[in-house]
Amino acid sequence: MKIPHRFSLLLLLTISLISEGQSQNRDFNLYEQQLFIQGTDTLPCRILSPINFSINTKYPLVVFLHGSGERGIDNEAQLTWGGSLFLDSANRVNYPAIIVFPQCHTDSSWSVVSRKPVADSLGNFFFPMDKPATKPLQMVMDFIDTLVTSGRVDPKRIYIGGLSMGGFGTYEILWRRPKLFAAAIAICGGGNPESVKIYGKKFPIWVFHGTLDPSVPVANSRLMVNALQGEGAMVKYTEYPDVYHNSWTNAFAEPELLKWLFSQKKK
Repeated sequence: MKIPHRFSLLLLLTISLISEGQSQNRDFNLYEQQLFIQGTDTLPCRILSPINFSINTKYPLVVFLHGSGERGIDNEAQLTWGGSLFLDSANRVNYPAIIVFPQCHTDSSWSVVSRKPVADSLGNFFFPMDKPATKPLQMVMDFIDTLVTSGRVDPKRIYIGGLSMGGFGTYEILWRRPKLFAAAIAICGGGNPESVKIYGKKFPIWVFHGTLDPSVPVANSRLMVNALQGEGAMVKYTEYPDVYHNSWTNAFAEPELLKWLFSQKKK
């Protein structure tokens, strides 16, 4: 009898979590390779399990969305930025969680974004809210639902984060699934400030940006932070002077980043 993919995926995940919890290696091979398949569409994912994984425990879930430079189908490039942070032995001991790095296909994006014909301080970025989610983002949302259904995830401690294109996706997934996440991290991203009305009230989010970012102007984060504050979000904003687009390097080095993230829990 052929096992439906949805259930075989959960079985593989459980096996990988147990085996990885017993491993002592400190490299990206600890991120189990998985493929989330829906019809003809495939979402490559890398999954890191908690040390000493127990099937009787519900764990926090962190989903991190990479930038445009890490798109592809190799199921590896998405770990370039941020992958090492969650592999740190102290972090794995102090913050046991299931970590997921999905990978967006080369010809797509995590968000619905267009460019205005007239230059502006936002870099011409525009984020319409009247279109369906891109296929990769929709599959991320469906994959999260699958993981929650598996019974291994604490539904009150699901976190989303992303950088650059992944920062765009972070802001978008928040308004598309406003009741799903306990907190978010948005690094050098941007979004539609009108969307904050859907999820912003009392929502914990930490925003990062480099002042000299030429790819995604810092005005994007400033705009979203102002909108978040206006809606009563619990927003933290860290802007790095003299830092360009790679502000994720500074963000990942913040000593309080994971402590802050994992302290957030939905009521």
